[in-house]
Amino acid sequence: MHFSFRPLLRASAVLILAVVVACSSTSAATRVPEPAQDLPLAKTAGQETLVIAGGCFWGIQTVFKHVKGVTSSTSGYAGGPAEAAHYEIVSSGSTGHAESVRIVYDPSKISLGQLLKVFFSVAHYPTELNRQGPDYGTQYRSVIFYSNDDQKRIASAYIDQLNKAKAFSSTIVTQLTPLKGFYPAEGYHQDYAELHPDQPYIAINDLPKLDHLREMFPELYVKK
Repeated sequence: MHFSFRPLLRASAVLILAVVVACSSTSAATRVPEPAQDLPLAKTAGQETLVIAGGCFWGIQTVFKHVKGVTSSTSGYAGGPAEAAHYEIVSSGSTGHAESVRIVYDPSKISLGQLLKVFFSVAHYPTELNRQGPDYGTQYRSVIFYSNDDQKRIASAYIDQLNKAKAFSSTIVTQLTPLKGFYPAEGYHQDYAELHPDQPYIAINDLPKLDHLREMFPELYVKK
């Protein structure tokens, strides 16, 4: 079953609905330890890609646009077939897709472990199963779509580390899944949070994540 408050919030700024969403907001942050396993910074500039999912892709995309070393972040779909990579179909929750973000970054400026630290601490709640705040369904699940052995190893080790450290009150439910394809979302989804900062859903659920990024990781935050 799937349900999302986003279409309602796009259509109306009803105060009662905004209060309901605020009560289940995804804007809280958790301080997490440094990854015990990580790759060293590359000696020369380059380009690597990481695909992650953690609820609505609007918020994830805008967070990583402001992370040092990230050259681009793109909203899209991963986990399902190419023919189903359309918002109206993905929203049914039956395609296997998750609303995802493809992060392209320079490994000489930021490491994989540091990106994962941002993902787990300020970008989403990794303990919520098939939901994030007001949105629920498998398309909002927490996933790291790894594309090589290093990504799988480091992500798996960090999840184990966070669970053993009891960084969260519940067990992390983030899935580790091999990346089979990433499909960019429709144009109107790109940079949505920054283009619509006054929309209630964005103001309540997404913009506070940027505040947490700036406050908790000033060394990683980049103003755009």
